[in-house]
Amino acid sequence: MTKLSVNINKIATLRNSRGGNVPNLLSVALDCERFGAQGITVHPRPDERHIRYQDVYDLKAEIATEFNIEGNCQEQKFIDLVLANKPTQVTLVPDALGQITSNHGWDTITNKRYLQETVKRFKDQGIRVSIFVDPDEQMIEAAAETGTDRVELYTESYATNYTTDAQKAIEPYVKAAQKAQQVGLGLNAGHDLDLNNLSYFSKHIPGLLEVSIGHALIADALYLGLPETIEHYLAALRS
Repeated sequence: MTKLSVNINKIATLRNSRGGNVPNLLSVALDCERFGAQGITVHPRPDERHIRYQDVYDLKAEIATEFNIEGNCQEQKFIDLVLANKPTQVTLVPDALGQITSNHGWDTITNKRYLQETVKRFKDQGIRVSIFVDPDEQMIEAAAETGTDRVELYTESYATNYTTDAQKAIEPYVKAAQKAQQVGLGLNAGHDLDLNNLSYFSKHIPGLLEVSIGHALIADALYLGLPETIEHYLAALRS
C-alpha cells in the first residue's frame, strides 16, 4: 500500500502565529503516527516561517515512522541540517528564497551534475534521496542518471485539472510513473492532493510508494478531527 506521510508545516505556521508552543508540533507529529500515518514530512525554509530548524532535531529524536525532510538543497544550512539529523529521506526541491510554496520540479538535465554531487553527499550518509520533478519523462530519465533513489511527482496540475477531466489530468502522471519504473526509480507524489482527488490518483499510478500531504489534510482536520482525517486519507489510498 502507498504510504501516507503527513506534512506538518501548517501546524508550525499556526503555532508561530501566536508564539509559544500551541499547538505542540511534536505532539501532533506523534499523534499522526498513532492515528496511522506512516511518515512525517517537514519542509524548513531559511526564514523559519513555519518549521524551525530546532523542530527538526526535536522530531528526529522522537518520531518512530519514516522522517522526510524536504527543502532547497542549494542552501548550505539546509544541507547541514539534513546531514546532522540523517532522516529516512531527503526530498530535494528547487525553491527560491521567499517562495510561498513549491511550484515546479527540477530541470534534471540542466542541473544533472549538481544533483549528482548532492545526491551522492546524502546517500553516502545512508539517507534515501528523492528529487522533486514535474511529470516529464525526460526529466525523470535524467533524474535516474543523478543516482537518486526516487522522484516525487509535483501534482499541482493534476489537482487543478482533475475536476474538469480526470482522465486527461492523470495521463502525464501515468506516463511519468511508467518511465520511473523503466529506469529503476521509486515513486513519490505530492502537492494539492486531497480527499477529492487522491483515490483516483493512487488507483491509476503504478508503483506509487508514498504521498506527502499537508495543507489539505490539516484543513480537513479542522472539520473532521485529526484521527478521522488520517483514516479518510488512508482509506483513499486503500480504495
